[in-house]
Amino acid sequence: MSDLHQEQAIWLQRAFDEHRRELHVHCYRLAGNVADADDLVQETFLCAWRARSRFEGRASARTWFYRIATNVFLDSRKAAGHRTIPSGDLLEWSTELGPYPDALLADNDPQTGLAARETVELALIAALMYLPARQRAAFVLREVYGWTPQEIAAALHTAVAAVNSLLQRARHTMRQHAPSDPQHWRRPPLTSEDEEILRRYANAKDPETFRALLAEDVRITMPPDPPVVGIDAAAEFLSRPLDWRTFPTSANGRPALINYLRRPGSPHYEAMVVDVLRIETGKIVKSNAFIGARHVQAFGMPTILEP
Repeated sequence: MSDLHQEQAIWLQRAFDEHRRELHVHCYRLAGNVADADDLVQETFLCAWRARSRFEGRASARTWFYRIATNVFLDSRKAAGHRTIPSGDLLEWSTELGPYPDALLADNDPQTGLAARETVELALIAALMYLPARQRAAFVLREVYGWTPQEIAAALHTAVAAVNSLLQRARHTMRQHAPSDPQHWRRPPLTSEDEEILRRYANAKDPETFRALLAEDVRITMPPDPPVVGIDAAAEFLSRPLDWRTFPTSANGRPALINYLRRPGSPHYEAMVVDVLRIETGKIVKSNAFIGARHVQAFGMPTILEP
């Protein structure tokens, strides 16, 4: 490798390492789950590596990486083929959505800005999934990062008029599905009361203990299975005599519980589900359960635990 190529390689690795975390959050907003975000970030680095000699420094390295990551996402959606437009509450039926561990946001690059780092509220992530890929990319770049239509047009290799059209259609759809106030797009503050309720929830075994924690109209979503609705049904469902091991954490600004299940006759516990709780006025009003070992692994946890 020549000295010039070696210098380019060193620069690229350092620049990418500096922005890796925020790129991961960006890819999560576009893809809706951590596993796909991991793949997009890896592909972004490979694309940047192949194009490193063409980086001329007219834009910042951060902007360059965001352009590449956005186009990697768009290319991945083209490769996936045509997808139907979703309907209903995606948190109730979509198996593509997943939680984002708060620990991954803890030391993001401060250049990203507090609002951009914290815009991972589950309701917003679910709403973004209603947008076709190009509308989603344009909306995130504009409304989350504050890019101008001209900057977005350059990133998407299209005209400014086309970007404005994408944004207009995206905003119309988002008004139907996302919280109306952008302040509600951010991670909600995690309080000590939330943490105490999570501790009690993790230790609860019988229906009455669960009932004391749940709102009357509590809703448990767990795609692909149908939701469990109402305090009576939820308390009965949660108190089933199963052998769980649980670990408290937080995701998308909410208290969360990582759950491992040991099936009858099994010698070990298997990564099963991550529950993300919404708590209002001291009661659990919603539990979004994300089923599958990949969601547990997103928190840096193994797929198997020994007793």
